Amino acid sequence: MGDHTVRLTTAQAIIRYLNAQFIEIDGTRQRLCGGGFGIFGHGNVTCLGEALYEHKDTLPLYRGQNEQSMGFAAAAYAKYHLRRRFMFCTASAGPGTANLLTAAALAHANRLPVLMLCGDTFLTRLPDPVLQQLEHFNNPALGLNDAFQAVTRYWDRITHPAQVIQTLPAALATMLDPADCGPAFLALPQDVQGWAYDYPVSFFAEKTHRIRRITPDADEIADAVALLKSAKRPVIIAGGGVQYAGAVAELTRFAETHQIPVIETIAGRANLRNDHALNIGPVGVTGSDSANAVAEAADVILSVGSRLQDFTTGSWTAFAKDARFISLNAARHDAGKHQSLPVVGDAKRGLQLLEAAMAGYQTPASWTAFAQDERRKWDAYVAENVRPGNRPNSYAQAIGIVNALCDPRDRVVAAAGGLPAEVTANWRTLDIGTVDVEFGFSCMGYEIAGGWGARIAQSEAEPEADTIVFTGDGSYLLMNSDIYSSVLTQKKMIVLVLDNGGFAVINKLQNNTGNESFNNLLADAPTIPEAFAVDFVAHAAAMGANAVYADTAESLAAAFKAAKAADKTSVIVMNVDAYEGWTTEGHTWWEVGTPHVTDNPKVREKHLEIEASRAKQRKGV
Repeated sequence: MGDHTVRLTTAQAIIRYLNAQFIEIDGTRQRLCGGGFGIFGHGNVTCLGEALYEHKDTLPLYRGQNEQSMGFAAAAYAKYHLRRRFMFCTASAGPGTANLLTAAALAHANRLPVLMLCGDTFLTRLPDPVLQQLEHFNNPALGLNDAFQAVTRYWDRITHPAQVIQTLPAALATMLDPADCGPAFLALPQDVQGWAYDYPVSFFAEKTHRIRRITPDADEIADAVALLKSAKRPVIIAGGGVQYAGAVAELTRFAETHQIPVIETIAGRANLRNDHALNIGPVGVTGSDSANAVAEAADVILSVGSRLQDFTTGSWTAFAKDARFISLNAARHDAGKHQSLPVVGDAKRGLQLLEAAMAGYQTPASWTAFAQDERRKWDAYVAENVRPGNRPNSYAQAIGIVNALCDPRDRVVAAAGGLPAEVTANWRTLDIGTVDVEFGFSCMGYEIAGGWGARIAQSEAEPEADTIVFTGDGSYLLMNSDIYSSVLTQKKMIVLVLDNGGFAVINKLQNNTGNESFNNLLADAPTIPEAFAVDFVAHAAAMGANAVYADTAESLAAAFKAAKAADKTSVIVMNVDAYEGWTTEGHTWWEVGTPHVTDNPKVREKHLEIEASRAKQRKGV
């Protein structure tokens, strides 16, 4: 070793570099990488495992049960920390890495930083073909890891130890970029992981990162102000980017100063508390009558930190065709969607500039009063919708019971199936940033794994709060092993398993398009001679959790109180109705493909009914 270099393996250099990275958050310096999730195999245990062992105290490695769920947990961790901290996932070459593909897609869709350090086949090819290698006879350089190029923001294959000097800073820069944030993937050939190089000592000096804030262009601000000042019926769409930019206070002040109603996206739930006078509710397909009434009548829409996906826009039928959009977004791609007037830049700085230039503007009082009156009607609907005993056991009732008993800083986690819609519509936000409804990728299996990752993050920052997971029986059966992970690592969660006998929300869509129930509910699957219920209580208890069945509102409330008081993960199981339990109000039109030709008269009738609503669809870009 020379005076200014240190000889390390590729794997040792990667981990030493990560260990030296810090970030400043609200004046406090923290380690940028919170550790990682790992399952070892021949592709990562000997070299990367050796390097990780040396830093196990500062970069804790959580042993996963499934690589896909590790990726979900890492995504939830990053979301909790508002993309300012991340965790890595390491998997072996072959099926271990392949299992991460879905998690990478989830992180990409939700624009969350996750670093994947994955084994690869030998660069020298001397032992080829090796165990688990995919051979492409006409392209020997092509392998499984190349599949991740479609689902990551940064991708590289390390072919020489010196390469990490350029690659690691570039990967981190991508993960911390507000406009280009997302997962990074490093393919690590097994031989290269162990190769040594004389690295500059300066490469491993501690570095403190800060999230870049881009100030919007003055002309774009001026154009936005002119349009906003002309508005008679303005509304603000508050997306997830508001929280990522730390702009909740600026959004609130801007709305209050000008008395502009605010409607929230799914990712933007918990930008405002439920009881804020200008919070008109969630918008879109899984929204509220109140927000959708305001959206339909608005003449100018200021979208802040939203990518305006179809569940927000009702496949672009939720707004008047002549309404004008302003999109304030760090990402140029999002800011210009559907002929929006773009304001490219940081939401916090953008709102500050808009407010400074909007002095004197006040929303017509009649418009704000209209919005608030619609919200009062929606509140009355939700109160009745979550009331126990109003119909058979339902998602909404369970949500209402938990909502009434939880603490303000408890974090609720939900994902695919019917629960994202039910949580979005019925959950009454008690505090800012406490809702994680994963609907960017709508990914079954995120719920319990994401709850574990969220709890790891939450236990670092506010251990007195709880992580509450809502999952259906379908998602539970797909991925439940992180109940065991949470018990092993003493990261307590409260998991509610609401069992409706299959994939009931897709059965609902099937029925709503004129089709007969087929292969979604267990009772309607032709290849199942005799369906039987899974004993979820026994299953969860076998993984070490406290587990109990609740069949009434009273028993659910008692079980939840006990779970709050317990010191380890609790699973509460409740059967809910597959047909009568749904929230029926608050939905906009949603474009789904239906058969243009069919012999089924009910399907044909529904096709014509669905297509008739297309007349409201904006023809944007």
